[in-house]
Amino acid sequence: MDGFADFRTLGLRSRSGAETSGAAPGGGMTVAPELALERMDFDARAISPLHELGAYEALWDKPDTTFKTLSEKFASRPNAVPSDFVPPSKATEYAAFVQRRFQEADVTRFGVRVHGAGEYPRKLRDAAHPIELLYFQGWWDLAESRSIAVVGTRKPTREGIARTRRLVKALVKDNFTIVSGLATGVDTVAHETAIAEGGRTIAVIGTPLSHTYPKENAELQRRIASEFLLISQVPVKRYERQDYRKNRLFFPERNITMSALTEGTIIVEAGETSGTLIQARAALHQGRKLFILDNCFHKGLSWPRKFAEKGAIRVMDYDDIRQHLSPTAH
Repeated sequence: MDGFADFRTLGLRSRSGAETSGAAPGGGMTVAPELALERMDFDARAISPLHELGAYEALWDKPDTTFKTLSEKFASRPNAVPSDFVPPSKATEYAAFVQRRFQEADVTRFGVRVHGAGEYPRKLRDAAHPIELLYFQGWWDLAESRSIAVVGTRKPTREGIARTRRLVKALVKDNFTIVSGLATGVDTVAHETAIAEGGRTIAVIGTPLSHTYPKENAELQRRIASEFLLISQVPVKRYERQDYRKNRLFFPERNITMSALTEGTIIVEAGETSGTLIQARAALHQGRKLFILDNCFHKGLSWPRKFAEKGAIRVMDYDDIRQHLSPTAH
């Protein structure tokens, strides 16, 4: 599928699109046209995906780095890529670390997307703190397909599971790609239903590609990486180095990216402290549609009405949702 790449063949490409001579950092790399990135703002500037991921990892290997501080750093230099802030030797060192970790985890085929180069989705810039680099496995073209995020609690009711299945079946029938976060509960039901119905799905995860959470979704993650699209914005070395409790912060951040990738987010069920509500706030901030199923308003929760007052759309079923989506897919 288009978008797949082998870590051993990350290539270089200049502004003109011509392949450049020489190897990527670390030596021994051959050019992979399908992953070569093109930098449109610079004449004859070669961009190495491997070099950029190494620089991205190095930037994250500082205790005070967050998505906010990183976005501010790049905002101060609009034409910059990660390697503009990191010495080449350090980028090479960190890239080699990621390669080793991915090899050990049997992640032998992956790609990266860098802001300002190649096929980075412009819609991600709508996030408050835009991501500069994404890791992925699978069919990258899905990132540009019409998509809707279906999200909710990790502990859905039986009715919530049934609603998720009905919604996803209808969305697939209308040719939408289903985006979710591969968590237990609503996320898992959304991904599995999309696959069972012959549809497409994207998982945006809160771990590096080399990790799986929850463990019981390991096979589902492998299948999505192989047949659909798996995306991670999580730096490998930082994730492995710091305390696991701090790594929990990567999960709500991926909700923001999920929202930015899609036309809208549907919340099936969620509690007052659910990470889903971070995605709800992000959707409204990014100008995306936010749909809240009517059942959420009858559980004694305060968040549904608060978001409805801010512009979220209260819906009974997919027929209501459909009325608010542009008709080109129907």
